[in-house]
Amino acid sequence: MFHATTILAYRGKNGSVIGGDGQVTAGNTILKGTATKIRKIGKDGKVLAGFAGSTADAFNLFDMFENALDGAKGDLLKAIIEFSKEWRKDKYLRKLEAMMIVLDRDHIFLLSGLGDVVEPDDGKIVAIGSGGNYALSAARALEKFSDLNEENLVKESLKIAGEICIYTNLNIKTYAIWDKE
Repeated sequence: MFHATTILAYRGKNGSVIGGDGQVTAGNTILKGTATKIRKIGKDGKVLAGFAGSTADAFNLFDMFENALDGAKGDLLKAIIEFSKEWRKDKYLRKLEAMMIVLDRDHIFLLSGLGDVVEPDDGKIVAIGSGGNYALSAARALEKFSDLNEENLVKESLKIAGEICIYTNLNIKTYAIWDKE
């Protein structure tokens, strides 16, 4: 059985950040420690996305979502609606074993392999993957009890997850969109 990586996204006051570790594991073996499962998407790079799960399935989702985003002229909310409609209609896509997080400066969503679209209650923090719950808990605590900027909050939360979850490593990468870019 393959275990997923850990992806964490945070939409803060000054910027939106997505981060992930690079670990791919099969059973009790690390297959790769430097995988990149996050990216900037869209023509202007103002949407961040990350995935956990089957790599081939996730690349299909990335391509499909990027097409929806292009069709919506970069409007994340419109792209999410079209993407979820197409996902539910397609028998093949409904069986994909991957989850995605997509966010911009206004919205943050979790997209599941079942075609679910979830916007977190707080509208700010979401995590997926094997260490997702650890990273999510750390991010919530750090947001509440520290003055870290958005990128450092994501990095530190992923480091905490990497210290707890055997399927998460400390090879952390982040992408950010700042208000003053």
